[in-house]
Amino acid sequence: MRRSFFVLQALQYVLGGNRRYVVTQMSSNLSSDSQRLIEWSIAIQQIAAPTGAEATRAAWVAATLRELGYAVEMDDLHNVYACRSGERRTPALVVSAHTDTVFPVAVDLSIRRDERHHRIFGPGLGDNSLGVAALVWLADMLRAQPAPPVDIWFVANVGEEGNGDLRGMRAALDRLTATDPGAVGAAIVIEGMGLSRIVHQALASRRFRIHVTAPGGHSWSDFGAASAVHLLVQLAADITQLRPPKNPRTTFNIGVIEGGTSVNTIAQHAALELDLRSEEPAALESIVQQVQAIISRYQTVHWQQAGVTVTSAVIGDRPGGAIAADHPLVEAAIASLRGLRVKPQMSMRISSTDANIPLSRGIPAVCIGVTEGGNAHRTDEWIATQPIDNGLRHLLGLTQWATQWLGKASPSHLGA
Repeated sequence: MRRSFFVLQALQYVLGGNRRYVVTQMSSNLSSDSQRLIEWSIAIQQIAAPTGAEATRAAWVAATLRELGYAVEMDDLHNVYACRSGERRTPALVVSAHTDTVFPVAVDLSIRRDERHHRIFGPGLGDNSLGVAALVWLADMLRAQPAPPVDIWFVANVGEEGNGDLRGMRAALDRLTATDPGAVGAAIVIEGMGLSRIVHQALASRRFRIHVTAPGGHSWSDFGAASAVHLLVQLAADITQLRPPKNPRTTFNIGVIEGGTSVNTIAQHAALELDLRSEEPAALESIVQQVQAIISRYQTVHWQQAGVTVTSAVIGDRPGGAIAADHPLVEAAIASLRGLRVKPQMSMRISSTDANIPLSRGIPAVCIGVTEGGNAHRTDEWIATQPIDNGLRHLLGLTQWATQWLGKASPSHLGA
């Protein structure tokens, strides 16, 4: 397959007391690469991959990387691993993209093209089929290049969305650092959308499933018996009265509620799923305690005597972490975008992504995008095709810069 060759002239890092970055553009046309990336993205998107069922999509990634000449491994979770060997093994750079989507298997995955506005629509196309395709493209591009200063691990990981709780990235870093805690020096996480953003702060979150049981019965003959649905909606209403701080920004959301048997049955079971997030760990702990206090109101002797039980279980715990805005990796990503005449959206620096895991472990990490898009997590999700050239330049340039930086920097320079 024809490759678009170009000369890398970007992101030269100068070590020393005064750090500076010299950014120019990459020459040559990437239109053929962009078209191939789109074709790969659609092929990936057509493989349903809800969180917890990524095996078929992972197999596609593994097969494609093998066709490109890589030795590929897959773990029990269906994370896919391939390595571009460097002049030395560590501290390695991890470049990752998550394979799972929020959409169930039954969702119609049809693609629609809007040539007039240079957009392609399809569920999960931007989040994160394009990101996975970009990971494969990057592996292909670097395969024929001279050996990088350090190893580059390409990881297509599972479990980023919803209740996946970032389990794929947790397992990947556990695996890659099993024999040497310092084996990974930095991470670049790829998302299909969000070209102009650089995420370097991990948004911490805690997720709960609150389950209620009650005696229930017939809506007429047993009227007055405790209802799991009635109690759960009371509890939910109490949660909605919480007033979390605006600074640090802290949020709650009841995303799922279920229960009951029929319209004329007093419910015996009901449950909800609650998402809590905050920019600051202390604020997150505070709203967690407020929710626990609400739950405890429905665990008293009064409710127990009525036959009611209320339990809560943590179903997600995404850790926080950050690197500073003047960290070399962040400055390099900013310089890369500016060199491509893309204005960085610094207001978008915090999010919940796979980068949470390396950041929480003190490993410098950023999450970057390949193009712009919209309607993420909706069936009319779309990506813009025109910015993809710049997205590829950004990804390749930052990756090559990061390996140079890791090859030169002392351990004290790597820390978050």
